[in-house]
Amino acid sequence: MVAGWEWDDTLFEGAAAYYARGRLPYAPGLAAALAEALNLDGHGRLIDVGCGPGTIALTLASLFGEIVGVDPDDGMIAEAERDAAGRGFAGRTRWVRARAEDLPAGLGTFTVATFGQSFHWMDQDLVASTVKGMLRPGGALVHISDLKPEAGAEEKAGVAEDLPHPVPPFAAVGDLIKSYLGPVRRAGRGVLPQGTPSGEREVLARAGFAGPQRLVVPSGQLLERSVDDVVAGVFSMSSSAPHLFGTRLGSFETELRGLLREASASGTFSERSPATEVFVWRNDAVER
Repeated sequence: MVAGWEWDDTLFEGAAAYYARGRLPYAPGLAAALAEALNLDGHGRLIDVGCGPGTIALTLASLFGEIVGVDPDDGMIAEAERDAAGRGFAGRTRWVRARAEDLPAGLGTFTVATFGQSFHWMDQDLVASTVKGMLRPGGALVHISDLKPEAGAEEKAGVAEDLPHPVPPFAAVGDLIKSYLGPVRRAGRGVLPQGTPSGEREVLARAGFAGPQRLVVPSGQLLERSVDDVVAGVFSMSSSAPHLFGTRLGSFETELRGLLREASASGTFSERSPATEVFVWRNDAVER
């Protein structure tokens, strides 16, 4: 857990409705890469911890017999249920509103546990130890994230590539957010002056997992993004979730849309979806 910061249930308040539209997709080969690495055949059970609106769980749904998604945000769980029904997965999915720290919560044992850019919000040692006990011998904990570019690299790359449309003006958007919310990153009712913790490798090794096996799933898809898409991306973030702006939300959105229209006369932007980085940690059959 982050020193000096405590989780509260407003962390992603109001963000769920913007998530699917605003976030760039994971690499399209993610499911195939995990199927090969983990010998997945449509059976077994998956638990997706910090599942959000079901992004990872539903991407992998055809690889398992049963999927359980766990998230503490009501809005995220509602979005996941809606998307699962729309994709025809309602019969094999279950969505549980709970914090990762509340596990095992009577959910049973699993073949695979996934964390899609969520582990950094948790009491990592507690959750790693608990999830290890929920995995069958030989099961796997899978940590999934975007392969992050260097700061500012998206805009620089857009200029160098001569893309069909401008890259979103990320630096200017960040400055606008700071002008409303202050210079220190917001997170729920608190702030994160040092950001969220890293060190997952040490935590998972300490919990007794073996590995990791690292996979990089390439992407680089050229995407067209509208002003609405970029706005959704801003509101999908914990650091700029809608509730943080309070009564100034409307004026912030008006300024944000004006900034974006100035950056692209057509209202269209170009972005490349990032590669996906995966670390697979094995639950040894022999207890340590």
